[in-house]
Amino acid sequence: MKPSPHPYPGPDRSGRGDRSAAVPGLPGLPGLPGRRGLIGGLLATAALAAAGPAVASPARAAARPAPTAGPRATRPLLLGTYTSEAGGGTGIGTAAYDTATGAITPGPVIAGLDNPSYLALHPSGSTVYAVAEQSAGAVTAVAIGPDGAYRVLGSRPTGGSGPTHLSVHPSGRWLLSANYTSGSVAVHPIAEDGSLGERTDLVTHTSPPPGPGQGGPHAHQIVTSPDGGHVLAVDLGTDTVYTYALDESAGKLTEVSRAALAPGSGPRHLAFHPGGRFAYLACELDDTMVVCGYDPATGSLTPGAGQSTGTGPGTSYPAQPVVTGDGAYAYLANRGHNSLTRYAVESDGAVLRLLDTVPVGGDWPRQLALSPDSALVFAANQRSSTVTVFAIGSDGSLSAAGAPFPAPVAVCVLPLP
Repeated sequence: MKPSPHPYPGPDRSGRGDRSAAVPGLPGLPGLPGRRGLIGGLLATAALAAAGPAVASPARAAARPAPTAGPRATRPLLLGTYTSEAGGGTGIGTAAYDTATGAITPGPVIAGLDNPSYLALHPSGSTVYAVAEQSAGAVTAVAIGPDGAYRVLGSRPTGGSGPTHLSVHPSGRWLLSANYTSGSVAVHPIAEDGSLGERTDLVTHTSPPPGPGQGGPHAHQIVTSPDGGHVLAVDLGTDTVYTYALDESAGKLTEVSRAALAPGSGPRHLAFHPGGRFAYLACELDDTMVVCGYDPATGSLTPGAGQSTGTGPGTSYPAQPVVTGDGAYAYLANRGHNSLTRYAVESDGAVLRLLDTVPVGGDWPRQLALSPDSALVFAANQRSSTVTVFAIGSDGSLSAAGAPFPAPVAVCVLPLP
């Protein structure tokens, strides 16, 4: 099987890897280098031993209240893609989804954007931002008008190559982006109209040395902690999560802490529990989910032991976790296994308990997103060029909502409120 195509020159992102046999609850160490692409999961079940920060006798997660019935509504949905890949899109796709059924209907394309592979919404809801995942990395602002019309406001260079993630600081004044290929993170100011100013900072991860099989740092995600006090950057190449303080007047990052993951584990994306004291980190190369304690006062992240993704032997290249708004359940996209893992969240966020995995209904689920009310979960399936939708039951169970929606090389889905 061939590696996942990539739109710009860079390090091997094929995902070739191997996972040694692991004691339940402990991470196995990867045996081979690599990035993303080869399907590695065998369809088997695996038991999960609860790990993470020690908590005595964790209680079971309570069932979520059933969603309150209400009038059906249609809400906007945006789709990220690779424009330089065969069969890819021509910009940011627009669509709408039925909040009751999850059914998606297509809309026009916001054309003229190169490789908008990740999208993020401004807190005001009036602007969306996209990366340009290419050698000369860039970020683009797109205004959302009161009538739902979209207007491109312009782009700014990130100062690095291959940006794969971006997020907006809760203040709404700063855009944060992660350059995968060059292993750096950037900061751009956001003007009143949502447009972007010149970059105010660029930090390259020069230490620790790259992990096994990695040629350098590979910043894969940058997010702000729920309390807004710190910015965290997940670097797959150095097996490290860096914590920064953001000077909100100057747009400068100052490192205050770093958390080391298992060598060769390949940390990719994390999602915070809404309580703000724990985060769940997907490690794509050793096929684990890691519960991390978080100290809002210091910004320190403390990883626990790697836990099973429930996908059996081999490596399924877990991509992205999400947590329901009530903090009761977490879900994880597994690319090689083509499945979603469901966890119950217990002990106020300190424990994840593996419940099951369900087929994603597509090939290579690159990214997950929850609807604003956490009633639906959307999966962007890169290789099958589809988006699949699941309804979340009162017990956190997932049931397919309609047929897969065709979306060219779907790598990001962003449901708007």
